[in-house]
Amino acid sequence: MPQTHCLPCAPNGAAPEAAHITVRGLYKDFGGTVVYAGFDLDIPRGRFITVFGPNGCGKSTLINIIAGLIPHDRGRILFGGKGLAQTKIGYVFQNYREALFPWMSAFANIAYPLRLMRLARGERVDRVERLLAHLGVSIDLKLYPYQMSGGQQQLVSILRALVVEPEVLFLDEPFSALDYEMSLFMRDWLQRIFAETKTTTVLVSHDLEEAVYLADYVLLLSRRPARVADYRRVALPRPRGEAIFADPSYIEQKRHCLEVFQREVRAK
Repeated sequence: MPQTHCLPCAPNGAAPEAAHITVRGLYKDFGGTVVYAGFDLDIPRGRFITVFGPNGCGKSTLINIIAGLIPHDRGRILFGGKGLAQTKIGYVFQNYREALFPWMSAFANIAYPLRLMRLARGERVDRVERLLAHLGVSIDLKLYPYQMSGGQQQLVSILRALVVEPEVLFLDEPFSALDYEMSLFMRDWLQRIFAETKTTTVLVSHDLEEAVYLADYVLLLSRRPARVADYRRVALPRPRGEAIFADPSYIEQKRHCLEVFQREVRAK
């Protein structure tokens, strides 16, 4: 049976939020392994969604299909009623070492999408400088990837995704290759970006603490073929700092998500 899973109501019982991304009847088969079968989903505009679930359930596959990086077999995906070709997408890959061009400076890497858009160099410089000033980022744009730390390289990857002023930003486990201290720093920096831009953001995470900490909604997926196990609203105030980890509301949200996750892991 196809699964319909629209947005849950807000905590006060208000009507569900309007969808920015609409997925209907998604079907994807990899060589006989069905990952999605009749999968429906609504993602609200201007919200931060994190995707969490068992290993191999199709978390990255989902955002890769929505972003147009891999094809789907059947189904329909719309962005505010428009197709992908009419929508500006930003994407941050998990492996920043492979995502950046090693022969290009930080500036050239960030500005690369603008070059593909055939903008003049002066306009590319203006766009990059405005973005850094708007977000309060200080980075030496003359550095090459090998001269930067892992956090700086991932920062450049995120800036490259943002420089086109995307309608939707996708991030595939962007901090998994960073150490814990740098991950905490990057989470807070990403929060600041979200607060400034209000870009619809979808982040795949393998870390439940991170998924709940960043999210407006946590999308919990089941084993394959993936269905929505829960779509949890996280109504915690922003900005969120380290103190949130001791907040009873955060602890309850994390406990609930862990319970759903464990149930899905145990399911046959």
